Amino acid sequence: MTPINYNQLYYFYMVAEHGSIARVSELLHITPQTISGQISALEDTIGASLFTRQSRRLIPTELGILVQGYAADIFQLGEELKSVLNQQHNQWQSFTVGITDVLPKTLVYEMLKPVLQLPVKLVCREGELTSLLGELAVNRLDMVLSDQPIQTGSHIKAYSHLITESPMAVFVAADKSESLSQHFPQSLHNAPFLLQGKKSLIRQQLLGWFSTQDIQPDITAEFDDSALMLAFAQEGLGAFSAPLLLAPQLEKQFSLVKVGVINRVTEQLYAISPERKLTHPAVLQLVKALRN
Repeated sequence: MTPINYNQLYYFYMVAEHGSIARVSELLHITPQTISGQISALEDTIGASLFTRQSRRLIPTELGILVQGYAADIFQLGEELKSVLNQQHNQWQSFTVGITDVLPKTLVYEMLKPVLQLPVKLVCREGELTSLLGELAVNRLDMVLSDQPIQTGSHIKAYSHLITESPMAVFVAADKSESLSQHFPQSLHNAPFLLQGKKSLIRQQLLGWFSTQDIQPDITAEFDDSALMLAFAQEGLGAFSAPLLLAPQLEKQFSLVKVGVINRVTEQLYAISPERKLTHPAVLQLVKALRN
């Protein structure tokens, strides 16, 4: 089969959407004869009819419905590409990112640090995922960082991109590490433990893991704010879990010690963007740094 002519495909798609060559002629300011001729040429290329007539309307055939679906995807991508190309460089002088409040602050810092290598102003806004997605939908944010993807069936047009994941590890203040390092993870039984708040997906994974290991730590406190949890951990008030990839920073900057790794519990980080493909230079820099 010869390559499909996209002008012909577009005329077919428009008629399939509106059901009338005359209506499409008015919309595109092209003669009905031209549109009809282009659709006929497309049918010749395919070797089958794409429309059947019912009263005054043109209705896609079974094959026409199939072609219409593909055409919709093709031209949606074309609109996204046109939108990206129309953006001027000065519109990318800032990068506004929404950060779900359950993400560990140290993790967010490590994720966003590569962006600071670009000549852009970084603007961070924190909140719940639902409100951040609302801001993304009205173009107030360039991207949302979240521990979960956008839910299937969401009315917000956005796309989730898994950019990194890490098993969780357990950290504790140095003077408490020796007792917990021995016989890990059973050493956590009845030991003081600082737990993420109820909005965190990691909390549910941890509780499930504790149950499978027949471990019941002493939950000293629960935190929505990971920075506050880190401050409590530094004071030796309990062990806590954080992504393993943060071990160098937590050990060097906060004098915490890793006492064990929980491979069955993983922290995932998603970039949620309004485009199917990531295009903002800051996002591309972030993803490149994480995957190198």
